[in-house]
Amino acid sequence: MKGYIARKIGIGFLQIFVVSIAIFCVLHVLPGDPVDALVSEKVPQERREELREEWGFNKPLPEQYLDWAKGVVSGDLGKSLKTGLKISDSMAMRVAYSLRLCGIALILQVLISIPLGSLAAWKRDSIFDKIVMQYSLITSAIPTFWIGMLLILLFGVKLNLLPASGYTSWKHYIMPIMAIVLGGLSMNTRLIRSEVIGAMNERYVQTAYAKGLSENKILFSHVLRNAVIVIIVNVFLSLPWIIAGAVVVENIFAIPGMGAWMTNAVINRDIPVVQACVLIISILTVFANICSDILVAVMDPRARIVE
Repeated sequence: MKGYIARKIGIGFLQIFVVSIAIFCVLHVLPGDPVDALVSEKVPQERREELREEWGFNKPLPEQYLDWAKGVVSGDLGKSLKTGLKISDSMAMRVAYSLRLCGIALILQVLISIPLGSLAAWKRDSIFDKIVMQYSLITSAIPTFWIGMLLILLFGVKLNLLPASGYTSWKHYIMPIMAIVLGGLSMNTRLIRSEVIGAMNERYVQTAYAKGLSENKILFSHVLRNAVIVIIVNVFLSLPWIIAGAVVVENIFAIPGMGAWMTNAVINRDIPVVQACVLIISILTVFANICSDILVAVMDPRARIVE
Protein backbone atom coordinates (compact mmCIF):
# COMPACT_ATOMS: atom_id res chain seq x y z
CA MET A 1 0.00 0.00 0.00
CA LYS A 2 2.84 2.42 0.82
CA GLY A 3 4.38 1.77 -2.58
CA TYR A 4 1.02 2.40 -4.27
CA ILE A 5 0.60 5.73 -2.46
CA ALA A 6 4.19 6.77 -3.21
CA ARG A 7 3.68 5.96 -6.89
CA LYS A 8 0.47 8.00 -7.04
CA ILE A 9 2.15 10.97 -5.34
CA GLY A 10 5.08 10.72 -7.75
CA ILE A 11 2.73 10.70 -10.74
CA GLY A 12 0.93 13.69 -9.23
CA PHE A 13 4.16 15.70 -8.99
CA LEU A 14 4.96 14.79 -12.59
CA GLN A 15 1.52 15.96 -13.73
CA ILE A 16 1.94 19.29 -11.92
CA PHE A 17 5.39 19.71 -13.49
CA VAL A 18 4.03 19.07 -17.00
CA VAL A 19 1.09 21.43 -16.46
CA SER A 20 3.41 24.16 -15.16
CA ILE A 21 5.57 23.91 -18.28
CA ALA A 22 2.52 23.87 -20.57
CA ILE A 23 0.82 26.91 -19.05
CA PHE A 24 4.12 28.82 -18.85
CA CYS A 25 4.88 28.21 -22.52
CA VAL A 26 1.33 28.97 -23.69
CA LEU A 27 1.19 32.28 -21.82
CA HIS A 28 4.60 33.39 -23.05
CA VAL A 29 4.13 32.52 -26.73
CA LEU A 30 0.74 34.22 -27.10
CA PRO A 31 0.77 37.09 -29.60
CA GLY A 32 1.14 40.55 -28.17
CA ASP A 33 3.48 42.13 -25.65
CA PRO A 34 2.32 42.10 -22.01
CA VAL A 35 4.25 45.33 -21.44
CA ASP A 36 2.21 47.06 -24.15
CA ALA A 37 -1.00 45.73 -22.56
CA LEU A 38 -0.10 47.01 -19.10
CA VAL A 39 1.37 50.46 -19.74
CA SER A 40 0.04 53.58 -21.42
CA GLU A 41 0.79 54.34 -25.05
CA LYS A 42 2.51 57.52 -23.88
CA VAL A 43 5.23 55.57 -22.05
CA PRO A 44 8.49 55.95 -24.04
CA GLN A 45 10.20 52.96 -25.61
CA GLU A 46 13.19 53.27 -23.26
CA ARG A 47 10.92 52.80 -20.23
CA ARG A 48 9.24 49.83 -21.90
CA GLU A 49 12.62 48.15 -22.36
CA GLU A 50 13.42 48.80 -18.69
CA LEU A 51 10.16 47.12 -17.67
CA ARG A 52 10.86 44.11 -19.89
CA GLU A 53 14.24 43.73 -18.21
CA GLU A 54 12.76 44.26 -14.74
CA TRP A 55 10.04 41.67 -15.33
CA GLY A 56 12.45 39.25 -17.02
CA PHE A 57 10.74 39.16 -20.43
CA ASN A 58 14.04 39.78 -22.22
CA LYS A 59 15.50 36.47 -20.98
CA PRO A 60 15.28 33.20 -22.95
CA LEU A 61 12.08 31.25 -22.23
CA PRO A 62 13.83 28.31 -20.44
CA GLU A 63 15.63 30.74 -18.14
CA GLN A 64 12.37 32.54 -17.38
CA TYR A 65 10.74 29.22 -16.47
CA LEU A 66 13.61 28.17 -14.21
CA ASP A 67 13.50 31.51 -12.37
CA TRP A 68 9.75 31.15 -11.88
CA ALA A 69 9.98 27.48 -10.82
CA LYS A 70 12.70 28.27 -8.25
CA GLY A 71 10.47 30.95 -6.78
CA VAL A 72 7.47 28.60 -6.62
CA VAL A 73 9.48 25.91 -4.81
CA SER A 74 10.57 28.50 -2.23
CA GLY A 75 6.99 29.77 -1.82
CA ASP A 76 7.41 32.90 -3.93
CA LEU A 77 4.77 33.05 -6.69
CA GLY A 78 6.11 36.33 -8.01
CA LYS A 79 4.56 39.79 -8.20
CA SER A 80 1.53 41.05 -10.06
CA LEU A 81 2.55 43.11 -13.08
CA LYS A 82 -0.61 45.19 -12.66
CA THR A 83 -0.35 46.10 -8.96
CA GLY A 84 3.26 45.26 -8.10
CA LEU A 85 2.08 43.35 -5.01
CA LYS A 86 3.30 39.86 -4.06
CA ILE A 87 0.91 37.24 -5.40
CA SER A 88 1.26 35.03 -2.32
CA ASP A 89 -0.05 37.86 -0.10
CA SER A 90 -3.29 38.12 -2.11
CA MET A 91 -3.63 34.40 -2.86
CA ALA A 92 -4.60 33.24 0.64
CA MET A 93 -7.61 35.54 0.89
CA ARG A 94 -8.84 34.78 -2.62
CA VAL A 95 -8.36 31.02 -2.25
CA ALA A 96 -10.36 31.18 0.99
CA TYR A 97 -13.33 32.75 -0.83
CA SER A 98 -13.14 30.18 -3.64
CA LEU A 99 -12.75 27.19 -1.30
CA ARG A 100 -15.73 28.34 0.75
CA LEU A 101 -17.80 28.56 -2.41
CA CYS A 102 -16.57 25.31 -3.98
CA GLY A 103 -16.54 23.32 -0.73
CA ILE A 104 -20.17 24.04 0.12
CA ALA A 105 -21.22 23.44 -3.49
CA LEU A 106 -19.40 20.09 -3.58
CA ILE A 107 -21.01 18.92 -0.32
CA LEU A 108 -24.48 19.91 -1.52
CA GLN A 109 -23.98 18.22 -4.88
CA VAL A 110 -23.06 14.99 -3.12
CA LEU A 111 -25.92 15.18 -0.61
CA ILE A 112 -28.45 15.81 -3.40
CA SER A 113 -27.13 13.72 -6.31
CA ILE A 114 -26.59 10.45 -4.40
CA PRO A 115 -30.19 10.03 -3.15
CA LEU A 116 -31.61 11.55 -6.34
CA GLY A 117 -29.64 9.28 -8.68
CA SER A 118 -30.11 6.21 -6.49
CA LEU A 119 -33.86 6.68 -6.18
CA ALA A 120 -34.20 7.35 -9.91
CA ALA A 121 -32.38 4.08 -10.62
CA TRP A 122 -34.37 2.17 -8.01
CA LYS A 123 -37.63 3.50 -9.50
CA ARG A 124 -36.41 3.07 -13.05
CA ASP A 125 -38.87 4.13 -15.80
CA SER A 126 -41.23 5.60 -13.20
CA ILE A 127 -42.59 9.16 -13.33
CA PHE A 128 -39.98 10.22 -10.77
CA ASP A 129 -37.17 8.75 -12.89
CA LYS A 130 -38.45 10.51 -16.02
CA ILE A 131 -38.68 13.85 -14.19
CA VAL A 132 -35.12 13.49 -12.88
CA MET A 133 -33.76 12.57 -16.31
CA GLN A 134 -35.61 15.42 -18.03
CA TYR A 135 -34.27 17.84 -15.43
CA SER A 136 -30.75 16.50 -16.00
CA LEU A 137 -31.02 16.89 -19.76
CA ILE A 138 -32.32 20.46 -19.51
CA THR A 139 -29.82 21.73 -16.92
CA SER A 140 -26.88 20.06 -18.67
CA ALA A 141 -27.67 22.15 -21.76
CA ILE A 142 -27.76 25.45 -19.82
CA PRO A 143 -24.37 27.09 -19.13
CA THR A 144 -23.58 28.05 -15.54
CA PHE A 145 -23.48 31.68 -16.69
CA TRP A 146 -27.15 31.59 -17.71
CA ILE A 147 -28.17 29.76 -14.55
CA GLY A 148 -26.54 32.50 -12.50
CA MET A 149 -28.25 35.24 -14.51
CA LEU A 150 -31.65 33.54 -14.19
CA LEU A 151 -31.20 33.26 -10.42
CA ILE A 152 -30.34 36.97 -10.21
CA LEU A 153 -33.43 37.89 -12.26
CA LEU A 154 -35.70 35.68 -10.15
CA PHE A 155 -34.43 36.04 -6.57
CA GLY A 156 -32.53 39.31 -6.85
CA VAL A 157 -34.73 41.42 -9.14
CA LYS A 158 -38.26 39.98 -9.32
CA LEU A 159 -38.65 38.65 -5.77
CA ASN A 160 -35.95 40.82 -4.17
CA LEU A 161 -35.16 38.07 -1.66
CA LEU A 162 -31.38 37.82 -2.04
CA PRO A 163 -28.55 40.25 -2.83
CA ALA A 164 -27.41 40.04 -6.45
CA SER A 165 -23.73 40.64 -5.70
CA GLY A 166 -21.24 40.99 -2.87
CA TYR A 167 -19.62 38.71 -0.32
CA THR A 168 -20.00 40.26 3.15
CA SER A 169 -22.74 37.99 4.55
CA TRP A 170 -23.92 34.40 4.17
CA LYS A 171 -26.88 35.60 2.06
CA HIS A 172 -24.45 36.67 -0.68
CA TYR A 173 -23.35 33.04 -1.11
CA ILE A 174 -26.79 31.45 -1.56
CA MET A 175 -27.29 32.25 -5.25
CA PRO A 176 -23.66 31.58 -6.29
CA ILE A 177 -23.75 28.18 -4.58
CA MET A 178 -27.14 27.42 -6.16
CA ALA A 179 -25.74 28.27 -9.61
CA ILE A 180 -22.78 25.90 -9.18
CA VAL A 181 -24.88 23.09 -7.69
CA LEU A 182 -27.61 23.30 -10.34
CA GLY A 183 -25.00 23.47 -13.10
CA GLY A 184 -23.17 20.30 -12.03
CA LEU A 185 -25.95 18.29 -10.44
CA SER A 186 -27.18 16.72 -13.67
CA MET A 187 -23.87 15.02 -14.51
CA ASN A 188 -23.47 13.55 -11.02
CA THR A 189 -27.07 12.38 -10.87
CA ARG A 190 -26.90 10.63 -14.25
CA LEU A 191 -23.63 8.91 -13.38
CA ILE A 192 -24.91 7.66 -10.02
CA ARG A 193 -28.15 6.48 -11.62
CA SER A 194 -26.22 4.59 -14.28
CA GLU A 195 -23.91 2.97 -11.72
CA VAL A 196 -26.78 1.92 -9.45
CA ILE A 197 -28.66 0.40 -12.40
CA GLY A 198 -25.52 -1.52 -13.33
CA ALA A 199 -25.17 -2.81 -9.77
CA MET A 200 -28.85 -3.85 -9.70
CA ASN A 201 -28.26 -6.11 -12.70
CA GLU A 202 -25.42 -7.98 -11.00
CA ARG A 203 -25.91 -11.62 -10.04
CA TYR A 204 -25.45 -11.03 -6.30
CA VAL A 205 -28.45 -8.67 -6.30
CA GLN A 206 -30.60 -11.27 -8.03
CA THR A 207 -29.45 -13.77 -5.41
CA ALA A 208 -30.46 -11.35 -2.65
CA TYR A 209 -33.93 -11.09 -4.18
CA ALA A 210 -34.15 -14.88 -4.35
CA LYS A 211 -33.31 -15.07 -0.64
CA GLY A 212 -36.29 -12.86 0.12
CA LEU A 213 -34.36 -9.87 1.48
CA SER A 214 -36.26 -6.59 1.79
CA GLU A 215 -35.82 -3.94 -0.89
CA ASN A 216 -34.27 -1.49 1.58
CA LYS A 217 -31.69 -4.05 2.68
CA ILE A 218 -30.86 -4.91 -0.92
CA LEU A 219 -30.51 -1.23 -1.84
CA PHE A 220 -28.30 -0.18 1.07
CA SER A 221 -26.41 -3.40 1.83
CA HIS A 222 -25.78 -4.64 -1.70
CA VAL A 223 -26.44 -2.09 -4.44
CA LEU A 224 -25.13 1.16 -2.90
CA ARG A 225 -22.36 -0.63 -1.04
CA ASN A 226 -20.90 -1.89 -4.32
CA ALA A 227 -21.60 1.33 -6.22
CA VAL A 228 -19.94 3.53 -3.59
CA ILE A 229 -16.48 3.26 -5.19
CA VAL A 230 -17.61 4.90 -8.42
CA ILE A 231 -19.56 7.46 -6.41
CA ILE A 232 -16.43 8.39 -4.42
CA VAL A 233 -14.39 8.71 -7.61
CA ASN A 234 -17.10 10.90 -9.12
CA VAL A 235 -17.14 13.17 -6.06
CA PHE A 236 -13.42 13.90 -6.34
CA LEU A 237 -13.41 14.15 -10.14
CA SER A 238 -16.25 16.68 -10.06
CA LEU A 239 -13.98 19.15 -8.24
CA PRO A 240 -12.44 20.58 -11.47
CA TRP A 241 -15.94 21.17 -12.89
CA ILE A 242 -16.98 22.92 -9.69
CA ILE A 243 -13.87 25.11 -9.85
CA ALA A 244 -14.67 25.93 -13.48
CA GLY A 245 -18.20 26.86 -12.46
CA ALA A 246 -16.82 29.00 -9.63
CA VAL A 247 -14.69 30.97 -12.10
CA VAL A 248 -17.86 31.98 -13.96
CA VAL A 249 -19.98 32.48 -10.85
CA GLU A 250 -17.43 34.68 -9.07
CA ASN A 251 -17.45 37.08 -12.00
CA ILE A 252 -21.26 37.19 -12.17
CA PHE A 253 -21.79 37.76 -8.44
CA ALA A 254 -18.71 39.97 -7.86
CA ILE A 255 -17.03 37.62 -5.40
CA PRO A 256 -13.28 38.38 -5.12
CA GLY A 257 -12.20 34.76 -5.33
CA MET A 258 -9.43 33.17 -7.33
CA GLY A 259 -11.64 32.71 -10.40
CA ALA A 260 -12.50 36.40 -10.69
CA TRP A 261 -8.87 37.30 -9.99
CA MET A 262 -7.65 34.99 -12.75
CA THR A 263 -10.20 36.36 -15.23
CA ASN A 264 -9.05 39.92 -14.60
CA ALA A 265 -5.43 38.81 -14.91
CA VAL A 266 -6.12 37.21 -18.30
CA ILE A 267 -7.79 40.40 -19.54
CA ASN A 268 -4.87 42.53 -18.31
CA ARG A 269 -2.18 40.08 -19.51
CA ASP A 270 -0.94 39.81 -15.91
CA ILE A 271 1.01 36.63 -16.66
CA PRO A 272 2.41 35.87 -13.16
CA VAL A 273 -1.09 35.96 -11.62
CA VAL A 274 -2.52 33.66 -14.32
CA GLN A 275 0.38 31.23 -13.85
CA ALA A 276 -0.12 31.18 -10.08
CA CYS A 277 -3.89 30.64 -10.32
CA VAL A 278 -3.60 27.81 -12.86
CA LEU A 279 -0.87 26.19 -10.76
CA ILE A 280 -3.02 26.27 -7.60
CA ILE A 281 -6.03 24.85 -9.48
CA SER A 282 -3.80 22.10 -10.94
CA ILE A 283 -2.46 21.22 -7.49
CA LEU A 284 -6.00 21.00 -6.06
CA THR A 285 -7.14 18.82 -8.97
CA VAL A 286 -4.16 16.47 -8.71
CA PHE A 287 -4.58 16.26 -4.93
CA ALA A 288 -8.26 15.33 -5.39
CA ASN A 289 -7.32 12.59 -7.88
CA ILE A 290 -4.69 11.18 -5.50
CA CYS A 291 -7.19 11.12 -2.62
CA SER A 292 -9.72 9.41 -4.88
CA ASP A 293 -7.25 6.71 -5.97
CA ILE A 294 -6.12 6.05 -2.39
CA LEU A 295 -9.68 5.76 -1.07
CA VAL A 296 -10.62 3.38 -3.88
CA ALA A 297 -7.51 1.28 -3.19
CA VAL A 298 -8.37 1.10 0.52
CA MET A 299 -11.97 0.07 -0.16
CA ASP A 300 -11.18 -2.26 -3.08
CA PRO A 301 -7.69 -3.85 -3.06
CA ARG A 302 -8.31 -5.09 -6.61
CA ALA A 303 -7.63 -1.55 -7.82
CA ARG A 304 -4.02 -1.87 -6.64
CA ILE A 305 -3.66 -5.14 -8.51
CA VAL A 306 -4.93 -3.51 -11.72
CA GLU A 307 -2.35 -0.74 -11.26
